[in-house]
Amino acid sequence: MQLDAFRAALDAWLDEHQHDLVPDHAGVGSLDEQMAHLSKVKRLAFDAGWMRWGWPEAVGGLGGSTLLRAYLGEALTARDLVEPGIYSMTEVLAPTMIDYAPAELAAAMVPRLLRGDETWCQGFSEPDTGSNLASLSCRAARTDAGWRVTGQKVWTSLAQYSQRCVLLTRTGTPESAHKGITALFVDMDSPGITVRPIETMHGAPEFSEVFFDGVLVPFDRTLGEEGQGWSVAMDLLPFERSTALWHRAAYLHRRLEQLLGAAPAGSLDAADLGEVTQILYAFRARSRATQHRLDAGERLGPETSIDKVLVATAEQAVYDLVADALPAAVTIGDDPASERWRTGFLYSRAATIYGGSAEIQRNIIARRLLDLGNDR
Repeated sequence: MQLDAFRAALDAWLDEHQHDLVPDHAGVGSLDEQMAHLSKVKRLAFDAGWMRWGWPEAVGGLGGSTLLRAYLGEALTARDLVEPGIYSMTEVLAPTMIDYAPAELAAAMVPRLLRGDETWCQGFSEPDTGSNLASLSCRAARTDAGWRVTGQKVWTSLAQYSQRCVLLTRTGTPESAHKGITALFVDMDSPGITVRPIETMHGAPEFSEVFFDGVLVPFDRTLGEEGQGWSVAMDLLPFERSTALWHRAAYLHRRLEQLLGAAPAGSLDAADLGEVTQILYAFRARSRATQHRLDAGERLGPETSIDKVLVATAEQAVYDLVADALPAAVTIGDDPASERWRTGFLYSRAATIYGGSAEIQRNIIARRLLDLGNDR
């Protein structure tokens, strides 16, 4: 299906089913409510065919351009039918599963994620590694029965809701750095896994610590080959900074539109509004170009760090403008609208940290794109 036809047909379907797709909860809702609603929206969209477009037929998709699924997330986000951060986990994890999992495993598992029957998480970060992913220490040891995993992950989004985890483990020596990392696809109900949610400053337990105590993982749950985990990670991270960020762009555009409608007369400085609009549109233009590169079959890589820097800049700029125009809503308001503004503002403070800190992204840009060499 061509994008224009897809857009028109999807918009008509969303108009017709708006009542079924609108969240039942007022305001932001709890994370439990958001997750339950997300599963409902994905199920309805999958059963109607929309969630299947843009994905390969081998994993239950209907084929077609990746731009189709990019527009689906954009449309759902622009109508406030889903929260983009949790919706976009599909865009982060499914492509890498398709690229690296055994074909039969991807065919069995990916449709469950697309339909909302399952939630998956990403086990990358660790307490002592910071942004240096190559120094991870969660270890998988070979046994006759499979891999035995021992270690800890942290900042694992949605781990308490997840049935599966794309997990990076060390199977080589620490000295082998990224050459000794292996990726596994782990069932989260396996004996030996403990999940401890972490509440963020915007009040939601979005992240978790996850402990692995001798967890058995079958060898056929290895993603790629042993020692290929760094390639899996480098494949996944650009997806985290491509279609997922396009959905974030739609979210920020929606919030800016709503701010223009909610701000009291005279509370928005024209120069500030113009600057924020310019920043947001620069990010959207960059993200759009990334979507078209993905659709053309180009391999995404370190250049997506530019997208990550721009989304952080745009998100904080939009919400700084919100704080200037609606200070009471951000600080003391207790109605659903104020809750939404305050939650968004608090979450925006982490935009320069989540998904890779701004400092790390700028180092990647300097070293790998501009060839400026290592830090001195």
